[in-house]
Amino acid sequence: MYPTAYSIFFIIGFPANCLSLYVACVLMKKGNNLAVYLINLCVGDLLVIAVVMFNSFYVGSGFLCCISMDRYLAIVFPLHFMRVREVRTAVMVSVIVWLVEITLHLGLLAYRDEIWNFSASRMCEEPMIMTKVSANVAITRAVLGFLIPVLIMTFCFMEIISERRKICFLLLFLLFTYLVAFTPFQVVMFIRGLLEPGDCGVAQNLRGVYMVFVATTTINSVLDPIIYCLISESAKTEMKSLFKCCGKQFSKIYSSVVKA
Repeated sequence: MYPTAYSIFFIIGFPANCLSLYVACVLMKKGNNLAVYLINLCVGDLLVIAVVMFNSFYVGSGFLCCISMDRYLAIVFPLHFMRVREVRTAVMVSVIVWLVEITLHLGLLAYRDEIWNFSASRMCEEPMIMTKVSANVAITRAVLGFLIPVLIMTFCFMEIISERRKICFLLLFLLFTYLVAFTPFQVVMFIRGLLEPGDCGVAQNLRGVYMVFVATTTINSVLDPIIYCLISESAKTEMKSLFKCCGKQFSKIYSSVVKA
């Protein structure tokens, strides 16, 4: 399953995130603060090192919350919080999100067994049973890295829904994608954290489910840039300009080859 799933996710997700990253950079130069969060979201989605990739799940949660909060302030309080919605403020918030996530996960470096257990080379082997410490970490991550972001994004969506229908679609799709991608994985991790310490049977029974849901978390990395680029008018405009430019260059090359 893993080679097939990750090959599909890579073929779709890598170019989609690269395109989204380019569009976001162009928009950021034009003063679009939302693009700053998208850049960081794309960077987090493009990370492929095992431990960094696992932690990037939670980095993505942070930036999806930033996007939701930014839209909430822009729609519900359009005449307030203007400084909060500046590009430089978005950059500062992004740095803080990365620093918080890195700081929270530095403790993992002290547990070589835990890091090794999540590495790619161990994914197809029998998992090591969770210790009490790792179980507490799993439960804490499920609450702080998943449940709280879901509550924040849901709150923003509910507050915006009566104000602007179009932006609601963006937040709704982001929230839906986030829930589809991460809920199964976080539920399994929460169950493992509650039941697995001291019980090897739980680890054995959940191994297959756990491995499937680790793979499905990648859905978020694939769909986020697609959703943003399709729904954001400014992003669609930049994409059309890019494709038009590429089309002209291709036509010139093709004409040169035919004449030759």
